[in-house]
This record gives sequence, C-alpha cells and structure tokens, in this order.
Amino acid sequence: MKYTELKNSIKEGAKPVYLLEGDDAYFRSNGEEQLKAAFLQMPELNYTSFDGETLKGAEISRLVSAVKSFPFMAEKRIVKVSEFYPTESEFENYIKPLFADFPPSSILIINNTGAKKGVDLKRRSQVSYFDCSRTDREAVAKWAYITLRRANVNAPVSVCESIADYCLCNMARVSVEVQKLIAYKGGGTLTQEEADALVYKDADFRLYELTNTIPAKNYTKFCRIADELLKKDGDEMYILNGLFNFLKNLLTVYTSDLSVPQLAAQLKMKEFAVKKSREQAAAIGQKRIEGLITYIYGSIAQIKGGQLTPQSALQSVQNAIFFGI
Repeated sequence: MKYTELKNSIKEGAKPVYLLEGDDAYFRSNGEEQLKAAFLQMPELNYTSFDGETLKGAEISRLVSAVKSFPFMAEKRIVKVSEFYPTESEFENYIKPLFADFPPSSILIINNTGAKKGVDLKRRSQVSYFDCSRTDREAVAKWAYITLRRANVNAPVSVCESIADYCLCNMARVSVEVQKLIAYKGGGTLTQEEADALVYKDADFRLYELTNTIPAKNYTKFCRIADELLKKDGDEMYILNGLFNFLKNLLTVYTSDLSVPQLAAQLKMKEFAVKKSREQAAAIGQKRIEGLITYIYGSIAQIKGGQLTPQSALQSVQNAIFFGI
C-alpha cells in the first residue's frame, strides 16, 4: 500500500507488523509517529528501538524477546527496528516463528530505506507494507498547498510545484522548507519571487537547471548557476560529470528507435521528460552532442591523469559548449 493509505489503515485497528520502506525519510518518520500516536501509551515503558545493523544471527533474539514482552499498564507495546534486512536463514530461524505466533499486545515497526538486500519482508504474512518511496510532483505540490493553506498562507499551485521541484520531491526537504515559509509569512499570499528567494534549491535541481541552459544557448545563466554550485554544493568534477551524463542521456533518447512509453519505462523517466529530452537533443544536434561527449570525457580523463586542473577543464568545457570545440 502507499504511505497515504496508512491513516485509514490505523483507523481499522492495529496490525502486528508494519513495514515502512522507501527512500523518503519524512514518510517513514511521519508514519512511525502516526502509529505511536494511535497505539502507544507511556512510551518510556512501552517503546523500544533497535538498530538493525547490530542484529545479526543470534542477536536477533534480542528483538524477538522485546516483541514478546508484555506492555506495562497499556494495551500495546511498540518495538521499532531500523534498517533491518535479515537473510533467509535468519528469517527462518528467528523471525518466522515470531510471526507465526505473534503476541497480540505488541506492534513491530520495521523502518527501512530499502537500500540493502535481505529476505523480502513485504511479502510475508503478518506484515503490512507501506511504500514510503519518494512521491510524484503533483502529490508533493498538493501537500505543500494544503499545509500552507492550513497555516493561513495562500500559495498558487505553480508556486507549490516550484517548491516540489526545488526539493526534488523529497518530502523531508519539502516539509522543512514549507515550515520555513510559514514562519516567514505568518499569513497572506506567498509569491513566486518569495519562494525563489527563500527555498533552498537542491544541488541536483541546480545541476538540472544548468544543463537546460545548453539547448537554450544561455551562456550567462550557465555561468551564474555553475558559480553558485561551486560556492555552495559541489566542485568542478560534480559539474563535469553532470554535463557528461546529461549529454549521454540526450544521445540515448535521440538515437533510440523505441517509442516514448517504451523508452520512458527502460530509462525510468517520465514520458514528458523523454519528449523534452528529444526536443533538446534536436536543438543541439546529434553530431554536436557526440563531439561534446567525447570532449568532456577527455577532459575528465585528463584531470584524473594530472594533465589538467579541474578549474581549467571546466573552463575549457564551458567554452566548447557555447563557443565551439
């Protein structure tokens, strides 16, 4: 189930095991807080947390014992474990018997990013899985709009979409930025100019803006964004690698015989992004893209070989992009 379905699930009553898994820290943290608010009494006595990294082999029995402990003067005891990826044998030896005879007075919360491999917990009986992966732009913008509105701050949909874009739809970032905007405004209408000035733009978003200056042939904006990235977020290699990957992706999209839906699925991109990439590639031209890819790759190789400084390499690449190789 999606994270957004957790609230309704809680209304139906407690489940034995909740798996909150995905790359959005806000969803995982907020999901855990919802469960604690609904089912936990006297947390100082009835709440225990474990670091899954420390639970290997027989150490998992500590987690099992905690789950089997009775709550103190309350209906439920909650045990949380973070980054828990048991192997097949560990699951069979320790977790499967626990799930088969799970104590009705306990709730187990498994809070995972999904970054590591282990047994597929979400397909196991007793486990209620909630997808806490980063959501789409529309959903993030809607959350920002509603949250601002509840705080008596009116924001046009376009402004909320910008907030989502600047934070790359990372709800952990969006929630912080929205609270900052609420504290700044206190009420009234939030303008695009205020959002642009106050919301911190993710480095990857700035890199995205930087690459978009190439098909637009906007040298001034390229220089400004590159300077900001160098001062705040990255270094020359970060920018050079970003340019290389951008152009390589354009070439892949432009030369592929696949349809837009097929290519979007293969590259894990949105269909509109595939269409835009093809338009950008057409604006630059295939031969020029190929030449720039070769040039940037050579510059990166020269940096690694000690033949060029990163600063000189970025300057030469920048000149090649806008004034010819």
